[in-house]
Amino acid sequence: MSIQHAVASADWTGSAPIVAVLLHGFGSNENDLTSIGRALLNEVPWVSPRGPLELAHGGAAWFPITTPGNPDALSVAEATGALWAWIDDTLGPTARLLPIGFSQGGLMATQLLRTQPHRVAATVILGGFVQAAAQPADELLSAQRPSVFWGRGENDRVITAAAVQRTGDWLPGHSTLTARTYPRLAHSISPAELADVRTFLDQQLGRTPLSRRQASPRAPSRSVTAP
Repeated sequence: MSIQHAVASADWTGSAPIVAVLLHGFGSNENDLTSIGRALLNEVPWVSPRGPLELAHGGAAWFPITTPGNPDALSVAEATGALWAWIDDTLGPTARLLPIGFSQGGLMATQLLRTQPHRVAATVILGGFVQAAAQPADELLSAQRPSVFWGRGENDRVITAAAVQRTGDWLPGHSTLTARTYPRLAHSISPAELADVRTFLDQQLGRTPLSRRQASPRAPSRSVTAP
């Protein structure tokens, strides 16, 4: 299992002090969250890899869906290993990351945090969840409590209630959590959620809020060649 395709912001050079990693959901692809990168990450380069599991209809995934909301731990571990291998080969083994994931990609964002937290500056989970299986850094996270944003729709029927409950139980004890639930939002991302994520990122990155700074235009994204 390996990652073969990705896109990146035009200003990504491989030497930035921090890089956002955009992680799409099941059945989507590396282009799905690029608009979020352009909207949220002014002054921060980003990369968006395609999940290693190719699906019949042309989309991709990080791991197969077996029991919804409770993925097979081995499949998640394989996907996590493939993602870290791609990150090390493409961004370098010391790159500081800002994982931003939607749905299944939200779980993958938490996997980066739960396996190598020293590499993660902050984590953003959008309509996602944590897996049940214990991870190598869970005990460390319970002591360090790194910053995490978790947003979800009140009317999300894709992520199971059990997965939401598990995530709501786990995150407060392993992170400094900013949690938001959005009324009438289904399994999607709303403008209000993006505004909250932008505020969260401003705080984590020490940025001047967008309302008080000049947003520079961003060039189109570009493809990243697999290492």
